[in-house]
Amino acid sequence: MTSAKVTEAPEEGYERGLGSRQVQMIAIGGAIGVGLFMGAGANIAKAGPSIILMYALAGVVIFFIMRALGELLLYRPVSGSFAEYAREFLGPFFGFVTGWTYWLMWVVTGMAELTAAAIYIHFWFPEIPQWVSALVFLVVLFGVNLISVKIFGEVEFWFSMIKVTAIIGMIVIGLGVLTLGFSDAGDTAAVSNLWSHDGFFPNGIGSSLMTLQGVMFAYLAVELVGVTAGESENPEKTLPKAINTLPWRIIVFYVGALLVILSVVKWTEFSAGESPFVHAFGKIGIPLAAGIVNFVVLTAALSSCNSGMYSTGRMLRDLASNSEAPQAFGKLNARKTPAVGIAVSVALMGIGVVLNYVVPEKAFLYVTSVATAAGIWTWMMILISHIRYRAAVDAGRLRASSFPAPGGALFSWVALLFLIGVTCMIAYDKDARVCLYVAAGWAAALAIGWAILKSRNPQIAERRDPELEKVG
Repeated sequence: MTSAKVTEAPEEGYERGLGSRQVQMIAIGGAIGVGLFMGAGANIAKAGPSIILMYALAGVVIFFIMRALGELLLYRPVSGSFAEYAREFLGPFFGFVTGWTYWLMWVVTGMAELTAAAIYIHFWFPEIPQWVSALVFLVVLFGVNLISVKIFGEVEFWFSMIKVTAIIGMIVIGLGVLTLGFSDAGDTAAVSNLWSHDGFFPNGIGSSLMTLQGVMFAYLAVELVGVTAGESENPEKTLPKAINTLPWRIIVFYVGALLVILSVVKWTEFSAGESPFVHAFGKIGIPLAAGIVNFVVLTAALSSCNSGMYSTGRMLRDLASNSEAPQAFGKLNARKTPAVGIAVSVALMGIGVVLNYVVPEKAFLYVTSVATAAGIWTWMMILISHIRYRAAVDAGRLRASSFPAPGGALFSWVALLFLIGVTCMIAYDKDARVCLYVAAGWAAALAIGWAILKSRNPQIAERRDPELEKVG
């Protein structure tokens, strides 16, 4: 069957105010976050130089996921993309679970990022109470998201620009140290650092593979470009471009940056709880290095929280439009933003600020673990929806997308098996498996919620294209 142009989605009422420049930078920013700037330190300590291979391997899988999502987006670009596709190809229950789970992912991530941002402010202003900084950031970003999608896009553009510029600057400086030998690290910097200290896999392949759960957390939010589909000016043009540039973003920002850093500084000097970029800059002897990287990490945290507010409002509106959430969440304000859904999500993020005031630091591990589990579920739903969509296209029941994923459903199966493997690793890790306990409780809550919805509105479980029932 020949490819068709974008299938027109129903009018959602949103303003298509995100231009190509903003969608491109949102896609780039989604691939660069605190998981790289801070989380890479713990992963390097566990896996040594082989962490580069782990980020590359995970990056390939993420590209498979994003191409699967891209094919679905060009088939039908809607703002509630993941939940909407799960609802269409797997049934209303899976749309309900996916929408609420993705919403949960961003709420808990927002809690962590707000508190992290407040901690980063302490670097310069230790006298400011942590809760004050968190509250200020919460209010400002809330206002940004209420004004208009254009303002959100512009703020996210500049947040992402700062992260991109910082990474490129770090790579250029590191290459300068390696080739010219300047700075305090010049005498010991060498590419041979990648294998000279107990080899490329210093702690064994098993230890390297166990870091994949942490590596996958670094890639959370890369799928955010799918949420922008309903508000992109020209989705048929901007979305494929944003997704197709993902490989080079991974190569440059993850693989490239880590290759340079681990060549400049031997891996044994890095440790958990410390940004590898701060350590590397300190080793090189760059003035104000810690302050520069602290500013970049602060930007990454605020960017993540900003994106969280954006996506939670859109997910709640999608759920409300399908009678799976209170109808108040489905309303748009005069500026065409889902203000009620954003406000409720922000209020819950604010509760997280209060909780983190008294909860020990280990709570951050639990929060990020829960976010990772929610992210993995979302990616799985994208892949399974794509597999079923391709089956429907091959059977002649649906029109083909104008942006088909390479390899058809094959690579979606590969990525799905990979994610299942990562889930098994999470279950094996005693510190990370707490998220599976939370996931079980969340699943029970969703099952109860679905049962209540069905009892009040039996038709909710019957909305599905009967042709798709024939898809194997």
